[in-house]
Amino acid sequence: MRLRVEFTTEPFDLDEAPAHAVVAREVIQSAELDAVDVGPFGNTAEGGADAVLTAVDALLRESLAAGATRVSLQVNVIGETGEGAK
Repeated sequence: MRLRVEFTTEPFDLDEAPAHAVVAREVIQSAELDAVDVGPFGNTAEGGADAVLTAVDALLRESLAAGATRVSLQVNVIGETGEGAK
């Protein structure tokens, strides 16, 4: 199954990205995901279920450890993976 995760971390800082946001971005960008879109107010990533769930676990653990006081996320099933897909 393929999943899409959308997430934000807080607190926000409009002047520069806080440490927890930088960590979240690094976790998602280094994960084995098929599509990643990182922006200042929202982030999305897509991939196979195992890859997305592993990335979400790391995202939660590492961004909270880096000072996030809130992580909002939504996970949606967007389809089935074919044979040989991630």
